[in-house]
Amino acid sequence: MNDIRRSVLWVIFGFCMVMLWDKWQVANGHKALFFPSAEIAQVQNAPAPVSGVPQPAVIATGEQALSNVENNVQKVVSREKIEITTNVLKLTFDPLGGSLVRAELLVHKDINHPGTNVVLLDDSAQRVYEAQSGLISKDPGTEYPTHKTLFKSNGVTGFKDGENKITLRFESPEMNSVQLIKSYEIDKNSYDITVRQDVLNKGEKEVSPLLYVQLLRDGNKPEGESSFYSTFTGPAVFTEAKKYQKIDFKDIDKDKLSFEKQSNEGYVAMVQHYFVSAWIFPNNLSREYFARKVDANLYSAGMIGQLDKIAAKTKSTLTAHLYVGPQEEKTLEAIYPGLELVKDYGWLTILAKPLYWLVDKLHDFIGNWGWSIVALVVLLKIAFFWLNAQAYKSMAKMKAINPKIMEMRERLKDNPQQIQTEMMRIYREEKVNPMGGCLPIVIQIPVFIALYWVLLSTVEMRNAPWLGWIHDLAAPDPYFILPFVMTGTSLLQTWLNPTPPDPIQAKMMWIMPLAFSVMFFFFPSGLVLYWLTNNILSISQQWLINKRLGVLNK
Repeated sequence: MNDIRRSVLWVIFGFCMVMLWDKWQVANGHKALFFPSAEIAQVQNAPAPVSGVPQPAVIATGEQALSNVENNVQKVVSREKIEITTNVLKLTFDPLGGSLVRAELLVHKDINHPGTNVVLLDDSAQRVYEAQSGLISKDPGTEYPTHKTLFKSNGVTGFKDGENKITLRFESPEMNSVQLIKSYEIDKNSYDITVRQDVLNKGEKEVSPLLYVQLLRDGNKPEGESSFYSTFTGPAVFTEAKKYQKIDFKDIDKDKLSFEKQSNEGYVAMVQHYFVSAWIFPNNLSREYFARKVDANLYSAGMIGQLDKIAAKTKSTLTAHLYVGPQEEKTLEAIYPGLELVKDYGWLTILAKPLYWLVDKLHDFIGNWGWSIVALVVLLKIAFFWLNAQAYKSMAKMKAINPKIMEMRERLKDNPQQIQTEMMRIYREEKVNPMGGCLPIVIQIPVFIALYWVLLSTVEMRNAPWLGWIHDLAAPDPYFILPFVMTGTSLLQTWLNPTPPDPIQAKMMWIMPLAFSVMFFFFPSGLVLYWLTNNILSISQQWLINKRLGVLNK
């Protein structure tokens, strides 16, 4: 009777975990797996924002920044956008504001639209995602050039033969004796754009403008997000004091923001799975971070920098960096220490970073990400060989005494208390610890969860082939071969494990791997390969131990 109750409780617990997981998926913006309801359509044809500069803000000096730049919608101005193509990016700049309004990543293919490239920044009817900058004044009523001012470019449209770097310059009209000149220094082989902002005071009086940079984005999830795992999409701020701080769009809606607002170092980013855009100010510059809702489904996150006072007929220069590209850990770390944290491993970062370093070194040696994953799992299995051996020995002993326990349960089926007493006696006589097979495995769980996040977050897996039919380790297996084989190995593992005495529990032991394996049909191939390799090595070690102890057929 006690075993039946225990089994029922396990079933209820499992059902509750599945439902909680489903609710968690919904909370992260995915469709419900069970009982899906009609969704409210997102705003797709989002209008241009009325204002993209934050509400009144306090700079580190304690002075009040100007409220919204412009409250009136600007008149539509006829203008021709400028396209510049590098080896890795196709960039589109808009003279209105001198803003970067589109960035196509030429070496990263769009999994959802075969034959096309990933478009990160965009200004279309379907998406809004731009990098903007401008000036604001502390004095109410005083206007300076902003991202809504029409700039004039220097006419640069591409690289000439032999050129590796070019500078696209935008000059604003003079407004209240202040002119802003933006110079984008574009490297032919880099995702990092140096943006020099020259603020010229052409008047007779001293001025103290504030320079802002921001990333404007709609709140929609990237197309093709999986329903079986969730990744973060939204703004993030990094400061030395509080390190990496994510900002959820829902928290912006509710005005529940807890990130550090003022600092002298750091960056602001807009993060999504595999890719990121980020504005980086130089260190030792007083700045305020902000995140706000601009329109129905538009959000901005950025920084307001405190410039030095600019004397009459002089200028002030601020050089920032704008990164638009993949979350390549080594590249990001080289640009700014801490920028690599946008590749977020969560609370397991301390384990995940060494694992990424190891798989990256293996790739440098092997040259194939698929075989690097296999090699990494092999190394981990070697590292945990002794722990696994202890666990499998304990399981083998449990399997060996299983017939004796089954006979005893049948003999004493009307006396549950006597069953428990006899079971403990058998464990003592046979020197078997029922928990001996669990504890060594529990110790390894954080390592394998960290490895899971490494493989899920590593952009290098995108479009990376393994062998045969696997052409993209970041996409599901097109023929479901790996998931089917993995399901088979999971069932084989169940057969090798000791059979629970209770019939219901025994059935659950066979049902659970089948239910769990369903998710792997939609997981990236790299993750399935990792689990499959781990299963095969575990089965090999467990089979050898079972054979040595003579319990294979018990």
